[in-house]
Amino acid sequence: MSSSLDPNLRRALADHVRFYNDLGIFDFYRREVTGVDPVEGSATQPEQQEDMARTKTAIAVLEACEGPLEATNREREFSIADPAQGLRAIREDLGDCIRCRLHKQGRKQIVFGVGNPNAELMFIGEAPGADEDEQGEPFVGRAGQLLNNMIRAMGLRREDVYIANIIKCRPPGNRTPERDECETCSPFLMRQIAVIKPRVIVALGAVAAKTLLAINAPMSELRGRWYDFRGTKLAVTYHPAFLLRDPRQKKEAWKDLQMVMKELGLPALSKSSE
Repeated sequence: MSSSLDPNLRRALADHVRFYNDLGIFDFYRREVTGVDPVEGSATQPEQQEDMARTKTAIAVLEACEGPLEATNREREFSIADPAQGLRAIREDLGDCIRCRLHKQGRKQIVFGVGNPNAELMFIGEAPGADEDEQGEPFVGRAGQLLNNMIRAMGLRREDVYIANIIKCRPPGNRTPERDECETCSPFLMRQIAVIKPRVIVALGAVAAKTLLAINAPMSELRGRWYDFRGTKLAVTYHPAFLLRDPRQKKEAWKDLQMVMKELGLPALSKSSE
């Protein structure tokens, strides 16, 4: 890639490529400019030449952003029919991740995700906490126990669903993940979703909802409706940690779960588990 490329354009193209990566598009193709349109028989329009030039530059940016090993692993991952093997390929690609600052800020281990690789229902939280960082599994502390109760109240077991977080390392002091940390880590989550192919995703809390949907809105507006997330239905409810702080909202969370149960064809139950 030319070193004379304007820095602003370089950043814009890099953002553009990452946007398509997050949509699950990793391969870019470029047609050679021949100067003649084979269908119409007319000279290639300047706009087409400009688009092709941008595509060529975008490919170069993509190559700069992602090493050949990661690209090869991703191709292998999507050629695997077994979701469990696909998830193992993603975990292998993630490695002992040092892609953001969190690996220097006290995290003990990466918390990848847990559950049924063929799950119809996937829960996505914010980030690991102290217990999760210690055990290497998401939602194993007090909030995790409440999530387990919520899952049982739906007539399911923890082993029936898949559970993950937006980011896979504990932020220091359990602070809210920074935007760049979410942007760095979330592509691995997107690949997990693509491999599992759940029928329904439940975003737990504002951070998960806003990151997945790219919508800056209060929970009161995000809840109670369905969203189309890359062909999968997505619902938003309160994070279990929030419900521990404000148990009055458990009834509202149960309404959200009943909406999910109806979509999945699960039998209706009278009340939620406390």
